[in-house]
Amino acid sequence: MALPPTFWTRWRVRVGYPVALAYLWFASPTWNSIAIGGTVAALGLVVRALAAGHLRKWEGLATSGPYACTRNPLYFGSALLAAGFAVAGHSWFAAALIAGYFAVFYPAVIKREEAELRSHYGRAYEEYAGRVPLFWPCLPHQTPASPERFSWSLYRRNHEYQAALGFLFGLALLVLRIYWRR
Repeated sequence: MALPPTFWTRWRVRVGYPVALAYLWFASPTWNSIAIGGTVAALGLVVRALAAGHLRKWEGLATSGPYACTRNPLYFGSALLAAGFAVAGHSWFAAALIAGYFAVFYPAVIKREEAELRSHYGRAYEEYAGRVPLFWPCLPHQTPASPERFSWSLYRRNHEYQAALGFLFGLALLVLRIYWRR
């Protein structure tokens, strides 16, 4: 029996908190792992920020900025953030928790959102999906230049600053974890 599509969206956040706590419990960060992982995670944060600055939820189909390279730049950025924290945690088990969480929830959430966008935007979305990859970004030279620019007001309206705060909080917890392990 298949679970309803809303199950994955509803439980993604609820399960995320205990996974984060387990990750912190098993993490064994070092200064080097935090530096390397933090850099990867920061790249994910930049991708998410750029995507949020082009996203007008349900007002129009986002096809500019990172949306010209992948249909899911927010999730791609989240994957980079998660990969960065997996490296920063310096623990195979902690990294496996993160990878398992993503593998369970994100494909279903992406599939559900794809169906919603197809339903809402119809042919425009079909054409967009035909030229832009689902998750892994294409090379920028393969996409036409977009006249739309990044918007700080959209970034704020989409509350993307919360991801930046979460990133900083996560790094701070890993630094505290170094001292707690001693």
